[in-house]
Amino acid sequence: MANSYEEALQEARAALEDIKERGEDAIGEDWEDVEKELFTPQEIAESNLRVAIMGELIRARQEQGISQKKLEEMSGVKQPVIARMEKGYTSPQIDTLLKVLAPLGKTLAIVPLQASTEA
Repeated sequence: MANSYEEALQEARAALEDIKERGEDAIGEDWEDVEKELFTPQEIAESNLRVAIMGELIRARQEQGISQKKLEEMSGVKQPVIARMEKGYTSPQIDTLLKVLAPLGKTLAIVPLQASTEA
């Protein structure tokens, strides 16, 4: 069983490739086709944002050599909560996320959405 959203995506992609190699029918040609078939654009965007935020949190923590337990001490957010956030098992409230990001020298920012290049 997958431990995180990213692992679940990797498993789904591998399963799709296996189906294609066997010459069986699949929902789409690749994961992006499947994703578009199963999820709305808003759901995909929200999921991608969660993955990006958690990926940055994990990357910053690991680059600084900080364990989840040490981050608990620094942020006041319990280690099991940090673990569930990193595995994608929970969507943290903004104040919790800010508490965890601050000791890592990170914060959230509100930025304009990228303008579509399609005409």
